[in-house]
Amino acid sequence: MRRVARARRDTRVRRVAALVAIVVLMTGCATPSNATGGPGARPIELTVYAAASLKGALEAVRAAYETATPGTTITLATDSSSTLRTQIEQGAPADVFLSADKGNPAALVNAGLTDGAAIDFAGNTLVVIVPAANPAGLGMPADLARPGIKIIAAGADVPITRYASETVARLAREPGYPAGFATAYDTNVVSREDSVKAVVAKVELGEGDAAIVYATDARASTKVGTIQIPTAANVTAAYAGTVAKSAAHLPAAHAFLAWLAGPDGQAILARFGFLSPP
Repeated sequence: MRRVARARRDTRVRRVAALVAIVVLMTGCATPSNATGGPGARPIELTVYAAASLKGALEAVRAAYETATPGTTITLATDSSSTLRTQIEQGAPADVFLSADKGNPAALVNAGLTDGAAIDFAGNTLVVIVPAANPAGLGMPADLARPGIKIIAAGADVPITRYASETVARLAREPGYPAGFATAYDTNVVSREDSVKAVVAKVELGEGDAAIVYATDARASTKVGTIQIPTAANVTAAYAGTVAKSAAHLPAAHAFLAWLAGPDGQAILARFGFLSPP
């Protein structure tokens, strides 16, 4: 009887030891979660609000970043920078805000709605676009002041509008430009759209004769022709980004913004025609 009892006891001990070994093995294989993703990390989903002009480039950025940072996924929401800023002010759940200017991120910083300062991450220049067939026969920026030319523009709060207005003012000072060029340009504006993407779309459809847009947007379209703006009159747009104070994943949001402003992110942006921050 003693031998039977001892055998049963030994069997129970072996079973417990085996279970302990399995638990230890499983625990040893687990990797602690971290803020920026990686093997074994809890999934992190970053919501990035971005200027419409960044959409194509950020699709490539997203793919590269998700590959480089396993466990992190990025959801993109694009619109005009001013619209996105307003949404964040109203409590929209953004982690990162990427603007086509410095003013909108600065407004969020000043309102105490960001975690840290804004970071410059890209630059852009401007061009005149016309429908591919160019039915109005425009050949130079001075033609934007011709009577009857239909110009598509953006709303007053959209960053491209400020850049375009500054460019028009500079063109008006160029030799050979007609007196009243800026006034004539404004008179020819027939439509104001919500974003630069909407401006490009209208010109593509032939609903306007011309528009001043970012060089990257012109480059991305196969349905428009371009007219270069003299270097002396052109404006370099400055893009800045910031992390929302209410971000669900603050360390991961900062890591993404730093990556975008670093060599890897800059290389992808350059492929789409963006410049280094001015």
